[in-house]
Amino acid sequence: MPVFAYVAKDSAGKIHRGRIEAPNEKKLTQRLTEQGFFVQSVAAEGVKKKKFNPLDAMQKVKPVHVSIFCRQFATMINAGVSLVRCLSVLEKQSVNPKLKECIRDVQNRVEAGETLSRAMSHHPNIFNNLCLGLVRAGEVGGVLDETLDRLAQFMEADIRLRQKIKAAMTYPVLVGIVAILIVTFLVTFIVPKFMDIFKDFNVEMPAITLMLINASNFMTNPRTSIPMIFGIIAFSWAFKKWKKTAWGKRIYDKYKMKMPVFGKLSHNIAVERFCRTLSTLLTSGVPILQALETVAGAIDNETFTDVLMNARARIREGDPIGDPLEKSGLFPPMVVQMIAIGEETGALDQMLGKVADFYEVEIETQLEQLAATIEPLMIVGLGVMVGFIVIAMFMPMVALINGLSGGDDGG
Repeated sequence: MPVFAYVAKDSAGKIHRGRIEAPNEKKLTQRLTEQGFFVQSVAAEGVKKKKFNPLDAMQKVKPVHVSIFCRQFATMINAGVSLVRCLSVLEKQSVNPKLKECIRDVQNRVEAGETLSRAMSHHPNIFNNLCLGLVRAGEVGGVLDETLDRLAQFMEADIRLRQKIKAAMTYPVLVGIVAILIVTFLVTFIVPKFMDIFKDFNVEMPAITLMLINASNFMTNPRTSIPMIFGIIAFSWAFKKWKKTAWGKRIYDKYKMKMPVFGKLSHNIAVERFCRTLSTLLTSGVPILQALETVAGAIDNETFTDVLMNARARIREGDPIGDPLEKSGLFPPMVVQMIAIGEETGALDQMLGKVADFYEVEIETQLEQLAATIEPLMIVGLGVMVGFIVIAMFMPMVALINGLSGGDDGG
């Protein structure tokens, strides 16, 4: 839709200027008049085509950008700055082009009369259900600065947890990549050179060397290596697409929590996120039914989503929250008991916060143990693979040397 710049006067005689998207001048004038403004002028703004910048197209709005936005927003509102003025300042301060454009659109919509939560809901890729729910609760309760501050705290805690997971997995992933590169280099470049030498001397190849030769021939032959590479790429693409489907994600989320090593960690992360999110919503005054619906959409695990929506239906009928969670088998007894105690004492948000803190420490401990276990295993695995290649290459070399020595003795 085109953008119009307008100048209007309110009932107190104060001049208001702004930019709003509208189908045409008539619709915009009608909308402003219904809001109690006396329109003085409306002019269509020239739309400047931006030069395509591939860096801007690839750039995403990261959670840390939204966290900083919420933190600064809460500080300015707490200081008494008007909503529109806050958005104007935040738009100028933002260093992310996509977030800057989003804030500008939110500001225009707020100036046009929409609520902040309604204006933010037009950008679901940046502001998720949790963010919208907290902002809506803050608007209703008149404590927008507090809810934005809680949202910033929640996002900062979630970012710290994600950073810990990435930090724990960085070293094993790097070791794995280095191992693959080393083995590929040895098999595709070094082994063929040795094999040419052995062929010239008609050395009898041991079984282990024949296995290595077959692997080298497979990887260096374009007829086999190229289809294998395309097959891996196609499988990865299809798997990602499958995970995005409703039934694919449900199956993936169900079985990833049953994996031998990472299953328990994935399960604990989902429990921690449930407790942290629900605690934040309840503390901000969001009703339990609405809070559970928001958590179900924000937890990013279809297995937990189904359980939470079932619990929501049971709570609506009058059941306590702990019963359906206990019957699901997804929540440990300690979590269920803490929730039951919190519900009885009226301090459910505080109990959930304590459970989330406990699981955050538990996840951090699991990550440390996982990293301490995986790192030596990967190093040993790399040593075994390189050792296998070295032994496979040197066994025929030893036979060649012995054969030449025997020939010299016989001469």
